[in-house]
Amino acid sequence: MTFKKTILSLLVVLSFNAFAQKDGYWDKERATTKEIVVSARDRIVLKTEDLPVGTTEIVYRITLLDENQQMANSLVSLLKSIPDPTGISQGSAGAVFLMSKISGDDTCTYALFTSAESSKKYIDDGKTEKACYAQEEALSKDAKRLSLDKSSCLGQNVSNIWFGFHSKNWLLNQKIVLEVVPWVDTKLNRGWNQDNKNEIISLCKTSTMAQKMVNSDDFCVCILDKIIKQYRYTEFQKLLAIEKTKVYKDFGNTCYKDADISKNVFNDLRTQASALIKQQKYNEAIPKLNTIINEGKGTAVDYSSIGYCYILTKQYAKALKFLQEGEKVDDTELLVKLNLAHLYLVSNNYSDAKAIYKKYQNQNVTDSLSWKDKTKLDFTVFQKAGLPSKDFERVLNLYN
Repeated sequence: MTFKKTILSLLVVLSFNAFAQKDGYWDKERATTKEIVVSARDRIVLKTEDLPVGTTEIVYRITLLDENQQMANSLVSLLKSIPDPTGISQGSAGAVFLMSKISGDDTCTYALFTSAESSKKYIDDGKTEKACYAQEEALSKDAKRLSLDKSSCLGQNVSNIWFGFHSKNWLLNQKIVLEVVPWVDTKLNRGWNQDNKNEIISLCKTSTMAQKMVNSDDFCVCILDKIIKQYRYTEFQKLLAIEKTKVYKDFGNTCYKDADISKNVFNDLRTQASALIKQQKYNEAIPKLNTIINEGKGTAVDYSSIGYCYILTKQYAKALKFLQEGEKVDDTELLVKLNLAHLYLVSNNYSDAKAIYKKYQNQNVTDSLSWKDKTKLDFTVFQKAGLPSKDFERVLNLYN
């Protein structure tokens, strides 16, 4: 029983570690390995190789050697057995693991800088106030891990780190070996940092499609995800303006057809159209309703609304076309029936209008609005809009 529990616990730990691993790699091709002889009491600076795009962590090791001493094993070889930076233990245990097995008797202090200017100043005066990290206690070897989350030595605009060393040997030269290995995040390696992503989102927000929406966040994030998957940032930046426009258009069309996004888009258009109708801006509401209908997403209420707008703009033939289409979508939608009756009435077809008004007069057009009350409200709007009103009283008398 105890054996089974032990095996189960081991499997749980292994599974957790597998899921906890970071998606990236130790970039041994761009690791820094430099060896330099420092004069007694002197200060020198060593610059790392260019850090790859997407570097989120570095592990470095500093070893001071006596004359003719050689490194037992390289830092890169040690890191081959570690799948990601989380595998490096924190604190003294991690430092011991990464530490060189050998070192000389000499010691030095050191500091890390993120610019050539600040490292040059260190050479001149030995001050470390502009350092992103400083080791003030003299030592013969050291090893540390620095991460983007916890150290100002790494950041989006940091492509190199300058290591400044101050020899504490007052009589003789000493040999310093510096090793730096970057950890590269696979996703960030494509160059899409926060600023770059915001640039794409901002451009998307100004697009014609996005401006049709009350909230275009999901739409723009969809386009961003597709661009990131297709291009590295540097590749995308090299595209001509006309090529970028086509990318936005193609991905925009794809995202626009996404079920959840399109649902939000059409609901936004309905909300905008409803607000415009209340403001009596019927000509502005018509294109928004047309967009919904032309995309094949029109409901019977959408057809009713656009028919209502066409009536109020005295485009009776178009009103008839859309209201009849609305009946095909849902023959039980009474808003369509009522607007059809209105259309017949203002088109001087009282007989057909009367039949519809009488048929549904005792029903509700919505859960809280009666057919009769809606008729009265519409007639008030029609009169203000200057529509033919000679038969309005005749219709209202039918209800009596």
